Amino acid sequence: MSSNKEGAHQPDHAQSGARSGVWLTDALLALMATIWGVNFAVVKFGTTAIVPVAFTGARMILASAALVILALAMRGRWPSPRDTVALLALGLLGNGVYQWAFVEGIALIKAGSASLILAAVPAITAVLGRIRGTERISGAGASGIALSMAGIGLIVYGGQRTSGDSSTLIGAALVFGAAVCWALYTVLLTPYTRRIDGMKLHAITMWSGTMFVSAVAFPRLMATQWAELSFAGWSAIVYSGLMALVVSYVIWYRGVRLIGPTHTAMFANLQPAIALLVAWPMLGEVPTGWQVVGALLILIGIVLVRRSPKVSLSVAAPQAAN
Repeated sequence: MSSNKEGAHQPDHAQSGARSGVWLTDALLALMATIWGVNFAVVKFGTTAIVPVAFTGARMILASAALVILALAMRGRWPSPRDTVALLALGLLGNGVYQWAFVEGIALIKAGSASLILAAVPAITAVLGRIRGTERISGAGASGIALSMAGIGLIVYGGQRTSGDSSTLIGAALVFGAAVCWALYTVLLTPYTRRIDGMKLHAITMWSGTMFVSAVAFPRLMATQWAELSFAGWSAIVYSGLMALVVSYVIWYRGVRLIGPTHTAMFANLQPAIALLVAWPMLGEVPTGWQVVGALLILIGIVLVRRSPKVSLSVAAPQAAN
């Protein structure tokens, strides 16, 4: 009799364990979004401590080394030689050109503005998918894309009015170019995510991106007086390299595996709000009225694109792997 009672309670224990696992994953995903949101301000600070390209190279070398170690420690097959070559090529775009443009751009504009421009990646991804014929965009999705693009324009306009410096336009163009690179990378990477382990995929693409950035940054890396870099400068490199590019990715892939890509991707939408809140006290960045309106348009656009039934956004990687 007692064994039957114990058996009757087993499903409840299983359900309780599943619920606790989901809550833990949600908490970790909130942490992930916080790490990425804070990283915008950290990168902005880091590019004032050393030249941007040297900062990018240092953080990526650190991240790439950690990811390769983690991937080697994990069980499972590595991709075929053919897939590996393709991933290395894609890594040049998604973790090479993207990271260079992102950091160079954020050095010229506000961290909060950069986060909002990158928030438009889902809309850009949808456009590229439509161009390639792999996705269809509904009316709501098209409206969301239009609102996101209008929001970016208002953010750039508001920043230009405040600074009066042409470098603001250059910085915004670089960050927007980075967003296009990431969106294209995401679209092209999608077939590989369906058959290759996420951490191994990330390690390979990060490695090739790091080789590209290191080659571009080599003269600056050699010229930087690393022994004279402050503790805060080193902390920015470590945080931006290990937390934003390694720890957050581990959490991301856990979320995709346990609760699904859609639920996981929604947490990434918290990044702009966190970035703005952190940049205000940390960097003294006060958003203008135009930028606030632009932020609202982008966020509304994200919601419309996400909810559009005919737009299937890729979940190959976070929308702003900064």
